Amino acid sequence: MNNTILNISSSAQNQEAISTQLGLELTTGLQTTLKEVNIIQRNLNNSDLVLLNNDWVKANFTPSEERNDKQKQTLSISDQYIEELLQSNIIIIALPIYNFSVPAALKAYIDLICRARLTFKYTENGPVGLLENKQAYVIITSGGVPLNSPVDFATPYIKQVLNFIGITDIRFIDAAQMNSDQDGTKLQQAKAEIKKIISHY
Repeated sequence: MNNTILNISSSAQNQEAISTQLGLELTTGLQTTLKEVNIIQRNLNNSDLVLLNNDWVKANFTPSEERNDKQKQTLSISDQYIEELLQSNIIIIALPIYNFSVPAALKAYIDLICRARLTFKYTENGPVGLLENKQAYVIITSGGVPLNSPVDFATPYIKQVLNFIGITDIRFIDAAQMNSDQDGTKLQQAKAEIKKIISHY
């Protein structure tokens, strides 16, 4: 089986971030273990992320066959991100908690990939996700916010978003509260969890 791994990093610290490093550790570990694997690296802080605006919304709601060249260009980054998701069967999201929620870059990315008829559809029973048969690994890091605590709004949010677009096979890796991890225990536990995931492939 030809596997494609999409590794999404969203920390403002880029390669220095613990979340980014753990995401790369999981990616490279899976790359070593799996045969015929393609890797898509998506660093949201080194990309052409755009924020939704009136032009984007109008282009999105214009039927695809009626879009002019400018509207196609407006949606091109969103189209690229969605194509990467469609190609991938393993999705790794390195998610640092910023101010109790997700980084602005990741929120902007989510706004670009949640598109009716492409990643979800409306039915008489409500919206249905279209990205099926995908495995997601979400690495959550934080300075002081405990994972799944009352002040952790990032974890339930990313779970809702992934479920919304059809990704229900989700595994969270806890690397939270790094500011109090003086002896490195939490970090080593996260690394051990990553090794366990890799060993199951």
